[in-house]
Amino acid sequence: MQEKRKADLVVTGIGQAYTARPAASETGSPDLSLKHSTFVPELISDAAVACGDGLILYVGGEDLVEKEVDTSDALIVDAEGRLVTPGLVDCHTHLVFDGSRHDEYAMRCMGSSYLEIAESGGGIRSTVRSFREADKDLLFNSAQARMAAMAFTGTTTVEIKSGYGLSTGEELKALSVAGRLAEEESLRVVPTFLGAHEVPDEYQSDRTGYVDLVINEMIPEVAKQGVARFCDVFCEKGVFSVEESERILRAGLEHGLGAKIHSDEFEALGGTEMAVSIGAVSAEHLTALTESGIVALAGSATVPVLLPGTTLFLGKGDYAPARDLLDRGAQVALATDFNPGSSTFMSLPLITTIACSQMGMHPAEALQGVTVNAARALGLQDEVGRLEVGLAADLVIWDADDYRMIPYAAGHPLVLFVVIEGDAVSFD
Repeated sequence: MQEKRKADLVVTGIGQAYTARPAASETGSPDLSLKHSTFVPELISDAAVACGDGLILYVGGEDLVEKEVDTSDALIVDAEGRLVTPGLVDCHTHLVFDGSRHDEYAMRCMGSSYLEIAESGGGIRSTVRSFREADKDLLFNSAQARMAAMAFTGTTTVEIKSGYGLSTGEELKALSVAGRLAEEESLRVVPTFLGAHEVPDEYQSDRTGYVDLVINEMIPEVAKQGVARFCDVFCEKGVFSVEESERILRAGLEHGLGAKIHSDEFEALGGTEMAVSIGAVSAEHLTALTESGIVALAGSATVPVLLPGTTLFLGKGDYAPARDLLDRGAQVALATDFNPGSSTFMSLPLITTIACSQMGMHPAEALQGVTVNAARALGLQDEVGRLEVGLAADLVIWDADDYRMIPYAAGHPLVLFVVIEGDAVSFD
C-alpha cells in the first residue's frame, strides 16, 4: 500500500473551490450567464485543499481528504462554507519607484493628455529623475509596503518591471531591489527588464544611441547577472518604433530573456503583430488593437494582457477589445499596471470589476484572467494559477461563498486568509 503524503496545512469546509480549470461539461449549468462566456469554470462544493512542502497535495471533496493524505500533524483551517480560489497573479506592474505624480493626475483631470504631460517633461522621465536620486533601501521599503497591500487583496505572484533607471547602473539597481524583494518577501516575484521604457533626458537628441546602449550594454549585463526573466519594450509613437522594438526584443531573446511588449496603447503601430511573429510570451495594454492584431493574438501562444485600470485612471473610454479577443479564442489575462503615473490600482479584484463592467467579461473569464492566464503571461502556468495537485500551494479564502462575488464586491475587502507556498497569512 502506497504511503500517504503528509500534509502540513489543510483547508476544510470550503463551500466553493474555484479551481481555474475549465469544466468537463457545461451541461445543466445553473448559471445562465455562462451561456455567453468562453470559460466555464470547474467549481467543487463541500471541498478541501491539502498542502505539503509548499505544494498542493489534494483538491476535492472533503469526505475523501483523509483517505488521500496524512492530516495527522497538519494545521486545519475551517473555511466555514466560504469561497477558495488560487492565489491571484499580477502579471504587469512597475512596483519599484520613488515619488508621486499626483500633480500630473490633477492636470489630466483638467484635460491634459498623457502625451502632452510627457512632452512637457512629466510622465515616465519625471519618475526616472526621482528614481535615480533614491537609494536601494528607500526603494525597497516603499516597494515592500506596496507588496503587502497587494497581498491583502489576494495577490500571491507579482511581476516587477524595471524601466525607471534608463541607464545600465540604474536599471540594475531596480532589478536588484526586485531580487531582494523576491528573497525577503513571501510573494513570488518575476523580474522583467524594461530598459526600453522611454528615452532618457540625456539621449533625447540621440535615440539611436540609446537603443544601441540597451542592446549592446544593458541586455548583456542583465543576462550575465541573471537578474531578469524577460525583456520588455514600450512600442508606441514617440517612444520606440516597431523596428527599434524588434531589435531590442531579438537581442533579449539571443541572451535568454523571454520577450514581452507594451503595444497598441495609444496607436496601433504593428508592434503586437511583430511580437507574435517572434514568439513573445505576452503583448500588453492593447487598447488600440486592430483586427490584424486580434487575429494574430488569437492564433498564437502570445498572451494578451489587458490593463483596464489604466484606461479608467487616465479617464479614457477606449478599453481593450476583450470580448473580441475572447470570442476568437485568445487566452486573455488581466493585470493592474500599478505605477505612479497611469494606474495606481493595487487590487486585482477591483481590476476584475472594471473588466466585467466596462469590457463585457464574465466574472469567470475575469477571474481566469488574474489566475491561470496571468500565470501563462509569466511562463508560470505549470507552477501557479490553479488549484491543482503538484502546483504551488497558493490560495485565498474569501469572505464570500461564490466566485462571482469577487468582481461584484467592487473593491470591498473580501480577503480573509492567504496561503503562499503553504504558509498562511490571516487578514481577519
